[in-house]
Amino acid sequence: MKLARRQFLQLAAGAVALPALSRSALAQAYPARPVHLIVMFPAGSAPDIISRLVGQWLSDRLGQQFVVENRPGFGGNIATESVVRSAPDGYTLLTAVSTNAVNASLYPNLNFNFIRDMAPIGSIAGAPFIVTVPLSSQAKTLPEFIAHAKANPGKINMASAGNGSSPHIFGELFKTLAGVDLVHVPYRGTYMTDLLAGQVQVAFTPMPQALELIKTGKLRALAVTTAQRQTALPEVPSISEVVPGYEASGWYGLAAPRNTPATIVTRLNEALNAALADAKSQARLAELGVAARPMTPAQFATFIGDETDKWAKVIKSAGIKPD
Repeated sequence: MKLARRQFLQLAAGAVALPALSRSALAQAYPARPVHLIVMFPAGSAPDIISRLVGQWLSDRLGQQFVVENRPGFGGNIATESVVRSAPDGYTLLTAVSTNAVNASLYPNLNFNFIRDMAPIGSIAGAPFIVTVPLSSQAKTLPEFIAHAKANPGKINMASAGNGSSPHIFGELFKTLAGVDLVHVPYRGTYMTDLLAGQVQVAFTPMPQALELIKTGKLRALAVTTAQRQTALPEVPSISEVVPGYEASGWYGLAAPRNTPATIVTRLNEALNAALADAKSQARLAELGVAARPMTPAQFATFIGDETDKWAKVIKSAGIKPD
């Protein structure tokens, strides 16, 4: 893992240098046709919502359409591998998410290595998750939920988007630190319908996916997963206020296949960061409950490496296996 991470950081620093004139010409010419932005999860999911926003922002700045394509399946690895295998020309990109950092340890026999085979472009945003329960739940607060779970070990179902997904991993960390026994129920599609109906009793849901349901009174929020409360839901406590030491956050970014020219990576990073600096973009993200978090490619590479190390420990401790 450490060797792969060093390779990732080296790749992020840039490919073999091209002559100055060639670099300039390449940057000016790109993009000359539509760019495909591959999303690992279905339409309507939090990564899909974020991707469509970013795709429009990049289209506005770079003058070409950014076409969002949803390719769910196999824990996001189908979409990731399709980008890894695509031409390193900047016309096929991946919306990288926290699941990619998890999968690096969860799936030891993949046909690719995310850290080795992808070139980080930049971070989009950090995303809190929310401990959500149906309105039928007797728990009105997180302490009430923990007390109920301890009184009913193995009887409360925790939904997720699949084994090793962020909702699953964040839930496993909660189970360990809170000392509760929840039954993990992985879904291949969305679990929101069953959560709303009370068929499952709790889920760690990305804020962009849950916020509107919470604000319209269709879903109850017990806590956010970040260390601090969130301005979008200021009355909702952080888990750490009840369970000391708990902290988890989703994230979204852009990545390209390894060996994508550094000029293209730089052009995309600059356009992305310019969009994230715009007040209207920041306000739109805030409406979804996420905060813009721009980074350079090298900073994003370091961040991904740190996240990969963090969740590898949780996966090992919890004995999590893929489907």
